[in-house]
Amino acid sequence: MKTVVTDLSTILGIFLALCMLALAIALGGSLKAFVDLPSILIVFFGTFMLTAACYSFDEVMRSLALVAKTMVYTSEDASASAKQALKVAELARLKGVLGLQDDIGLTMHNPFFHRAVDMVIDGTTDEEVTQLLSQEVHAMQDRHGRSTAVLRKAAEIAPAMGLIGTVIGLVQMLGKLDDPSKIGPAMAIALLTTLYGALLSYMVLSPLATKLERNTKHETLVMRVYLKASESIARKENPRRLELALNTMLPPASRVKYFS
Repeated sequence: MKTVVTDLSTILGIFLALCMLALAIALGGSLKAFVDLPSILIVFFGTFMLTAACYSFDEVMRSLALVAKTMVYTSEDASASAKQALKVAELARLKGVLGLQDDIGLTMHNPFFHRAVDMVIDGTTDEEVTQLLSQEVHAMQDRHGRSTAVLRKAAEIAPAMGLIGTVIGLVQMLGKLDDPSKIGPAMAIALLTTLYGALLSYMVLSPLATKLERNTKHETLVMRVYLKASESIARKENPRRLELALNTMLPPASRVKYFS
């Protein structure tokens, strides 16, 4: 039901884009010429510190942890979730809600669904189930939303740090026009900081923020499926009615035909 999925589209997308850029540079010259430590410090360290100034170190670190989940994360197919929910609802219809105690293992794959069914078995009303679990869904969305905002802010700051580095490099270059040997390093800072800022923003941070938003929407859908099923079980509704309700939530390609 729940499997660890390596999101190759994220990993390969960013990696291959950077590789193609490196190849283009190598074909036109030397990769070493595009490596400059002062530029790296200005853009990468500056972006990190200013993002932390906008939020907090804890929020930035949590965002970095969630970034890892955009590449290797635990994913649950929404269609499979709906079928599992219908299976549990069918058992509740046949055995009664209390009879689900013998089949509680069917919900162990998803802690959210497990808590929901436990609440129903304990006699929690559908209104209380909706209220309590909806708060959990909103809390998850809020956590991921803050992390996405951190990534978006970092993506805004990176090009600005590149521009600042460019100005620094130009000032240093203009101040050393009498010494041609020092013009090159200053020009490198001026140009490479702009490049690093654009790369960090548009080829790393923005794609990761977009993928985190996408994963949040998928996780929300799975949680809503289980929430709707838990409400239906608490009301002792016919599982066929639940199937119709779930199919209105699922995208057309993921809709289920459990009873037909």
